[in-house]
Amino acid sequence: MILELDCGNSLIKWRVIDAEGVRVGGGVASSDESLIGELRGMSRLSLRACRLVSVRSDEETRALMARLKDEFSIDTESAKPAQELAGVRNGYEDYSRLGLDRWLAVVGAFHLAGKACLVIDLGTAITSDFVAADGQHLGGFICPGMPLMRNQLRTHTRRIRYDDQQAEEALRDMSPGRSTVEAVERGCLMMLQGFVKGQVAIAEEYCGPEFEVFLTGGDAGLMRGVHPHVRIDPDLIFIGLAIACPLP
Repeated sequence: MILELDCGNSLIKWRVIDAEGVRVGGGVASSDESLIGELRGMSRLSLRACRLVSVRSDEETRALMARLKDEFSIDTESAKPAQELAGVRNGYEDYSRLGLDRWLAVVGAFHLAGKACLVIDLGTAITSDFVAADGQHLGGFICPGMPLMRNQLRTHTRRIRYDDQQAEEALRDMSPGRSTVEAVERGCLMMLQGFVKGQVAIAEEYCGPEFEVFLTGGDAGLMRGVHPHVRIDPDLIFIGLAIACPLP
C-alpha cells in the first residue's frame, strides 16, 4: 500500500491506495497527530512507501516525514518544482514559485484530458490555471475562496455571527437572503460562480474552442451546473503526484 499526502497550510488531505492503485482509505486530517491516529485506525494497513506534496515550510514537511518513518517504517518521496513534467511546461517566469499543489493539479488534468484544459481548485483560496493543447501552461489567477470570504465578513463585521451548520442550510436555495447567514452565504457563492464562469470565458479566448474544464478542491461540488461540461475530480492533485513521484 502507498500513502499519498496533500499537505496544505491548515489541513492534510490523505489517501491510501493498494498495489492496483485503488483507493482503500482516505480523509482530511487537521494535524500531523490526527493523521497518524487516522492511519493507525485503519484495519489491515500495510504501508510500503509514501509520496507527498506540501506547501508547508521545509521544516514542517521534514518533521512529518520523520514522524511517518518512526511510526510506519516508510520512506517518503516529496514532489519538487519542475520546468517540465509529463508534457506540461511550467508557465511561470520563475518555475519554482508556482505552488506545487497547483502544478500537480495541472499535470494531472493534462494527463487525463490530453488536450487544452482549465483547472480550478476551489479550496480556502481559489486558483485557476490554463493549459494550451501543446501542454504549455499559460498562467492563472488566485482569489479568496468561500472560507476566506466568510471568515473575513465574520471577523470585520460585528453583527455577522453564525455557525457552519447554518451556513450549510443557507445554501439549499439561491433566492435573495432573508437572514444575514442566507445573504452572506448566497452572496459569496454567487461571487464564486461568477469567477468560474469568467474563467471559462477566458479559456475560450486562450485555449481555443476545444478544452476540458476540471474542478477540484473542497468546494468544487458547489459549482455543479455552472458550466455544462465540467469534470469534478477531488483527487486531481494525487494524479499529478503519482506522475511526479513514481514508486516501484
